[in-house]
Amino acid sequence: MQYISRLKYLFVFVMIWSCTNSDDEVLTSLVSYLQGKSIEQGGVIACAASDKTTGEILTFYYPKAGASNIKYFETENTVVDGDDYSNYTLVSLPNAPVFNGYLGKFTHASSHEKWMIVTFELEGEIKVSNPIRSKQITKESVWNDQVTIDQSQSMMPNFMWADDPVGDNAIYFQVVIDEQNNLLSGTYTYDNYFQYYNTSNVVLNVTTQNPPDLMVGSTYNFVLMDVSEDNWVNWMVEKSFQAQ
Repeated sequence: MQYISRLKYLFVFVMIWSCTNSDDEVLTSLVSYLQGKSIEQGGVIACAASDKTTGEILTFYYPKAGASNIKYFETENTVVDGDDYSNYTLVSLPNAPVFNGYLGKFTHASSHEKWMIVTFELEGEIKVSNPIRSKQITKESVWNDQVTIDQSQSMMPNFMWADDPVGDNAIYFQVVIDEQNNLLSGTYTYDNYFQYYNTSNVVLNVTTQNPPDLMVGSTYNFVLMDVSEDNWVNWMVEKSFQAQ
């Protein structure tokens, strides 16, 4: 009887251990999390930059309306293949709103570079960002205010900046926000200029509503991200202006 009792105990222990181990794998491994699920590769717009004061990695993402269960995964280093999902594990990081929640941001410090991926669930699918290569050591993001603002056309400022200023540019992301930090427009161009609100050279638009007319005399802010092919922000511009 004592032997049978021990067998029962061992069986229960093995079952508990197996279930716990399986759950942990699903929770921490990107490839296991995606297994058997409907996914959209490239379904999350995301990029990363190094913070201008702390050097921390700031991973920005655009959460579409209705997105839930937002997760952040990373590799141990950049030696591994960034396209291989089996190299990614889940990491719990502070997740803060940007532009009053229009974008989101994960923040963390790291002594080495890595590949990163952001996911969220939407409409029965898991949306997966393209891999982001952190370069907080080898190519820190350059923060500045180097943008020319031509306001010769009233309420339609034209923003112009140096083309590919530090090399490795793939696309530019432009944001116009008001004094309350509300995003008015979010657009991507291959050109080194953008006019509010002229979308003739816009290749991707994350503006969900028709942007309002700027009010003469009011203060606004312009933000530019110069993004590389591997989704690292090389150059970050921030500049305030008063609409004319």
